[in-house]
Amino acid sequence: MREAKIIENKKVLVTGGAGFIGSNLVDVLLEQGNEVVCLDNFATGKRENLQIAFQNEKFKLIEGDIRNFEDCNAAVQGCEYVLHQAALGSVPRSIADPMTTTDVNIGGFVKMLFAAKEAGVKRFVYAASSSTYGDHAALPKVEHIIGNALSPYAITKYVDELFAKNFSDIYGIETVGLRYFNVFGRRQDPNGAYAAVIPKFVSEFMAHNSPIINGDGSYSRDFTYIDNVILANQLAAITPTADFKERLKNYSEGIGKTYNHESTISEVFNVAFGERTTLKELVEILKGTLSKFDPEINDVKISYGPNRGGDIPHSLASIEKANKILGYQPKYDIESGLTEATNWYWKYLG
Repeated sequence: MREAKIIENKKVLVTGGAGFIGSNLVDVLLEQGNEVVCLDNFATGKRENLQIAFQNEKFKLIEGDIRNFEDCNAAVQGCEYVLHQAALGSVPRSIADPMTTTDVNIGGFVKMLFAAKEAGVKRFVYAASSSTYGDHAALPKVEHIIGNALSPYAITKYVDELFAKNFSDIYGIETVGLRYFNVFGRRQDPNGAYAAVIPKFVSEFMAHNSPIINGDGSYSRDFTYIDNVILANQLAAITPTADFKERLKNYSEGIGKTYNHESTISEVFNVAFGERTTLKELVEILKGTLSKFDPEINDVKISYGPNRGGDIPHSLASIEKANKILGYQPKYDIESGLTEATNWYWKYLG
């Protein structure tokens, strides 16, 4: 199921457009009649993710790096919107190699943001992260209260938010950050040392191997299906400035915050479903969805290992702000999202 057309007949840059989230955005934007530019260096993205896009004459690939300002500048020319997805993800990767994570996620972000400002982009929407909440224990997570970062990756994503706010204040470019909560769905890679938990578990179940849960399985996450994320990106891009400011003013007053509604837009929003699922519950749901294809998966045992460094125990988003200001209403909960995702994995990996 795809959402009704939102961004239509525009020119849009998707950085990291060969990646999991980026390529899904590219496909939907092309379906809606847009001209789409993809900037990717294929460090983690895959050409195969762009197979559909390559068949569309409105698609342009620029093989380049966000750490190179010339590449950023070339990619953004003539674009009304930037959907910035390019980054090095993964908490463990950032702990193993903080220098490269910082170089890409902060250095590349600033170059891309400055290129967008120079090109007169209407709005710059970027992938932020729920890791920004760090060690703040209260649930659900609300955008204006964060804790101390627990990993280099989390630091980079928070610094991006600071740069976006600063650029909005100084240069007047509209920026919207989307704090993603554990996104999953079609094209998410199950392979590699830094694979996300859902595709990794799916791959293990399909091979009749025991998935390894880090910890005792009580850690919980607000798992978010890819189509919810696509919806949020489009709403963040096209919500009219006047409506955005008025709704934000009303929301801020409602939570007791002072908001200067005459200032340039620079806000962050949680993007999630608004429910949390423990890792134990996750594997049971996956067993149920995958056993429809292979009943033997029901007999696969679960293994347990140590907790990962830098992981937060629980994550649950309040999506009230995104709902009231952007009109964000996610369509897929964990079970319906996993049904869609496992159907895709079985078709392409089974």
